[in-house]
Amino acid sequence: MQLAAAALLVLVLTSITSAAAKSTIEPCSNSASCPALVGYTLYTDLKVSELASLFSTDPISLLLANSIDISLPDVENHILPSQLFLKIPVSCACVDGIRKSAAVTYKTRPADTLASISTAVYAGIVSPDQIRDANPNADLSDPSVIAVGTPLAVPLPCTCFNNSDNNLPAVYMSYVVKDVDTLSGIAARYVTTVSDLMNVNALSSAEIKDGDILAIPLSACASNFPKYSSDYGLVVPNGSYAITAGHCVLCSCGPGSRNLYCQPAPLAVSCSSMQCRFSNLMIGNITAQPSSGGCNLTSCSYNGFVNGTIGSTLSTYLQPRCPGPQQFPTLIAPPTSLPDSYFAPAPSPSEAGGIPSTNPRSVVPSTGVAFGLPPAGGPAGSASGASNAHSLMDRVTAFPVALVLCLVVKFVLSTPL
Repeated sequence: MQLAAAALLVLVLTSITSAAAKSTIEPCSNSASCPALVGYTLYTDLKVSELASLFSTDPISLLLANSIDISLPDVENHILPSQLFLKIPVSCACVDGIRKSAAVTYKTRPADTLASISTAVYAGIVSPDQIRDANPNADLSDPSVIAVGTPLAVPLPCTCFNNSDNNLPAVYMSYVVKDVDTLSGIAARYVTTVSDLMNVNALSSAEIKDGDILAIPLSACASNFPKYSSDYGLVVPNGSYAITAGHCVLCSCGPGSRNLYCQPAPLAVSCSSMQCRFSNLMIGNITAQPSSGGCNLTSCSYNGFVNGTIGSTLSTYLQPRCPGPQQFPTLIAPPTSLPDSYFAPAPSPSEAGGIPSTNPRSVVPSTGVAFGLPPAGGPAGSASGASNAHSLMDRVTAFPVALVLCLVVKFVLSTPL
C-alpha cells in the first residue's frame, strides 16, 4: 500500500511539472509584414551587437526601442548585464498561414542542444519542437548533439492584428509569463486592461501560468507614408524611438502621444536632402504665427524613404492655439547594471544555469468561444490563437504542492500494513 501511495505521489508531481504552456498565434493569409516586439531577458552579459545578432536586428534600432541613448561612441559594443529585460524589434511575417518572425537565424555553438537554444539562449520564447520543425533540412535527428556552426531558423512568435487595438495604433509584444506574474499586474505595467489582454489572447479567465506567451498591445504612433516607400507602415510604440531612412531619420512617439514625430537622426551618416522644397525648413521644423483666428502653422514633415531619397511634405494650416514644445520620450544611458524598476518584469531564466523547466507550445484557438474575438481593427475572422480554456491539469497546478504531499502522507499513515 505504501508503494501504491508513493506511485500516486510521483504521478501527481509529474502531472504538476508537465503542464504545457500556451502561446498566442495569429492566422494570416497575405505576405505583408509588420513591426512587432519580443520581450526578452538576457541569459548572460552580452554586447549590444551580440544581442542584436541573436535576433537578426539592427543594434541601433534595438537600443532606440528601449529609449536608450545612442549618442555615446561605440555604443554597439556596450555590454548589457545578464537578466536585463529589453524589448527586441522584429519583423512579423506570414509563414505557412501563421504570423511569426521568420528572419531570425542562429548559428550553433559547442554544447548547444535544441533545449538549451530554446530555454536559455531565447529565454523560452520559442520551443525546441518549433525550432526543429522550422529546419527540416538540418541534421537534428539527435536534438542533444548538433554540429557546431549549423545555421538554424528561429521562428519567434509575433502578432500584427493590423497594428491596431480597439481601433487605435498599437504594436504587439510577445511576452513570456513568469511565475510571479498576474494578468492584472501585466495590464498595469503596460497600460492596458485585463479585459483587453483576455480578448487579444482569447483567454476565458484571467488565470495565467509560468511559460505562457502573451501578445501585449502597446499604445503607439502610426505613420502615413505612401505604400511605395520602404518604411511604409512604420509604427512606433509610445515612449520610444525608431530609426529609418538608412539611419538618417529618427522618429519618436512621445509620452501619451498618438502623433509620430520625425527629425534628422544624430548619427554621422551620409543622407539625401532633408529640406522641404520651396522653404528653408528641414524635416521636423514647425513655425507658428499667432493670429486673430488662431495659430498659423507651417511644418516640414518626413514622408517616407523612396529609392534612397528622403521624402518630405510642406504643410500650412490653422488651428485654435499654438502647440507647446515637442514632447520626447526620456532617453536613458546604456545600462551597466539592473535598474530597480525601469526594465520589467522579473528576471528569466529562473533556474541556475539558465534552463527553465517548461517549454512553450502553440495552441490553435477554437472558434465561437467567449472572449475569442480578434482585437478591434484586427483581421476579420481571426482570433489570437491562445487556448481558450485551462485544462483540468492547469487547475491541479493551482493547489500548493505542500497540500498534495500532506494528503498523501496522511493516507499512507492511516493505511494498515
